[in-house]
Amino acid sequence: MSTPIARPRRLLRWLAEASLILAVAAALQFWATRDAVEGAAPALEGAWVNAPPTSGAGRASLVHFWATWCPSCRLEHGTIQRLSQEHPVVTVAMQSGDAADVAADLQERGLSFPVRLDERGEAAARWGVRGVPTTFVVDADGQIRFVTTGFTTDMGLRLRLWLAGRT
Repeated sequence: MSTPIARPRRLLRWLAEASLILAVAAALQFWATRDAVEGAAPALEGAWVNAPPTSGAGRASLVHFWATWCPSCRLEHGTIQRLSQEHPVVTVAMQSGDAADVAADLQERGLSFPVRLDERGEAAARWGVRGVPTTFVVDADGQIRFVTTGFTTDMGLRLRLWLAGRT
């Protein structure tokens, strides 16, 4: 049984540990996105693997860099698929083979989100992408508001889209 003094100490220890974990996670995210572009979103070039997105003028959008060989990207595909039904989304398949390879991967996984091909990683370099998955949230004025590298939750992406739409 805990003494009355042990409970506050346990709570303080738990808060200190949680704060340390959050600080480490924030530092890792900062390091992973250190080269990502800021300000105006660069143009995206490259062939469309499938149909381009419908116009999302006047709305916040996602630009999502991924690869067919990336396990974390596969975990996020369901979220990106759902978001593409509700928000403007452009994904960029980097260094994942040619259009036929990427189209086959999409079909195998039952995915239909819009995909641009970046066979040599040139678009990724222009955007400062150092790892996948990397997701940019771009506001209605074409300004990058958020960037994250690594797995991101559905709620995390929705929150960023909502915040970008409020500016």
